[in-house]
Amino acid sequence: MISKEVEKILPLVQKPGRYTGGELNSIVKDKNKVALRYAFCFPDSYEIGMSHLGIKILYSAANKREDVWCERVFAPWTDMENEMRKRDIPLYALESGDCLRDFDLIGFTLQYELSYTNILNMLDLAGIPVRAADRKELTPIVVGGGPCACNPEPIADFFDLFMLGDGEEVSDELFDLLVECKKEKVSKEEFLNRAAQIKGVYVPSLYEIEYNDDNTVKAIIPRNNAPEKVTKRIISDLDSVHYPEKFIVPFVEVVHDRVVHEIFRGCIRGCRFCQAGFLYRPIREKSADTVNSQCKKLCESTGYDEISLSSLSTSDYSHLEELMEKLLTWTEDYKVNIALPSLRVDNFSEKLMEYLKKVRRSGLTFAPEAGTQRLRDAINKNVTEEELMNTAWQAFSGGWTAVKLYFMLGLPTETYDDVAGIADLAQKVVNEFYRNPDKPKGKGVQVSISVSSFVPKPFTPFQWEAQDTMDELISKQNHLLSSVKTRKISVSYHKVNISFLEGVFARGDRRLSDVIEYAWRHGCKFDSWDDNFLFDVWLEAFEKCGVDPLFYSSRKREYSEILPWDHLDYGIRKDFLISESKKAYKNETTPHCKIKCAGCGTNMLNGGKCDAMRKSMV
Repeated sequence: MISKEVEKILPLVQKPGRYTGGELNSIVKDKNKVALRYAFCFPDSYEIGMSHLGIKILYSAANKREDVWCERVFAPWTDMENEMRKRDIPLYALESGDCLRDFDLIGFTLQYELSYTNILNMLDLAGIPVRAADRKELTPIVVGGGPCACNPEPIADFFDLFMLGDGEEVSDELFDLLVECKKEKVSKEEFLNRAAQIKGVYVPSLYEIEYNDDNTVKAIIPRNNAPEKVTKRIISDLDSVHYPEKFIVPFVEVVHDRVVHEIFRGCIRGCRFCQAGFLYRPIREKSADTVNSQCKKLCESTGYDEISLSSLSTSDYSHLEELMEKLLTWTEDYKVNIALPSLRVDNFSEKLMEYLKKVRRSGLTFAPEAGTQRLRDAINKNVTEEELMNTAWQAFSGGWTAVKLYFMLGLPTETYDDVAGIADLAQKVVNEFYRNPDKPKGKGVQVSISVSSFVPKPFTPFQWEAQDTMDELISKQNHLLSSVKTRKISVSYHKVNISFLEGVFARGDRRLSDVIEYAWRHGCKFDSWDDNFLFDVWLEAFEKCGVDPLFYSSRKREYSEILPWDHLDYGIRKDFLISESKKAYKNETTPHCKIKCAGCGTNMLNGGKCDAMRKSMV
């Protein structure tokens, strides 16, 4: 469906398969027979976007409606963008080849703060004004959703509305409203006023923000009958909610080229640094029968030979052993591999090891997050050194020789002894291999340490913390490198300037919209890609806009401060977060949700229900 102009430039760019559409299982409709056209935009490359489970679910869910046609749009890589701009080719959707301007609804998934400049670039490439105030007509309506929608204030000036929480049901309600408003030919303002009454829909233009002299938020004032707090949406029953029977099969290799299946939402653990663990509560599990049936249909409709079971902590799924037994009844005959990411060292059972031996073997990955027990207690990781060593012993006995360990630097209360503890812990894993009489013969061990920089995020117990400065993080990285004494251990770590910028926008307010626009207009895009990251331009943008980035990243907040996202409700009680924050400074842990309910409050979004509470008496 692409135009002849696009066909001419495809030989001039890398990976033209990113831009052609027409893949197996993509959905094409007659645009004259639908009431609403929806462009689902992923503000990163095709390979990243086509690996994301959310786009697969929502694309399929929207297209099951006869009156809606949902199409995909990805950020063109720089070579393709240059050719498009030279020839005045606007950004188009893959299914129809039509320009983004022709759509009624333009939705962006907000997965990462450093994708914000790509959003502006995609709108501009389609000839659409980047500021919501400059888009006067009813359509197109620009919407955002995903994890970064929990604090969308830094990009509030560019969006008409945001959808908070699970997107399946609230999207349907928004479609219905926009179809109705198009028929009635109402104004954009009237549509937004009505949309604000849908639970889970946040319309930023209906809220006035006042600031104190010290630049903190003084008040968040709703207008035009907008709700004082916007509450996120959740899907209560994952067994009955729509899930695709077909995935689009890309022409080019993507990051996760396989069937990905969600087994539950939420997390029982309560790690104090982990935003996802709180945002996706309450815990809701799919039955093993549903997962098994849906996985089989997806393998049959796509031809994929690998299934990845997706969740925040796969080994915490209550029905994992039952599910593995069901899957192995057909995956062995189909020659389909099963991948189990996100395993915990504290419930890595011998039975699970036996299952893993039956599927294609790869390296094992675990996330102790901190190098000492004191710091693991402070962040509520609830993993002991003994558990890690026992798991390593089991893995080496089972034939594994490669282990990857994830850690963070810059955690609250962290000392240099904690940093050195990362190397010490990795060394103990190496020693465990050589102590093990059942280890693979004639092979060595490789322990990979991957270290990210801690970024305080909204709706976590650490949302009030100061982020380490770039100099502090570099010092800690160097200390870690000097603490490693063997080539059996390799270390990789994130660039601190990227983490710094992520920290600024994670907890920022609307005054950052000017910074983002300035940086984009001066060349910033694909900021999460090292080769494209223009840090000097970002520093110039802060200076030109009169914004101190350290105010957002490296400033500790008081519990009483009004935070830019305080008018958005993700079901987590603030007094619970404060209690967890105070526990961190006492190195006190909170048991996970299946041992005892900690009273976070998110179960009240689901009529008091939380699947973790089946084994937890409140």
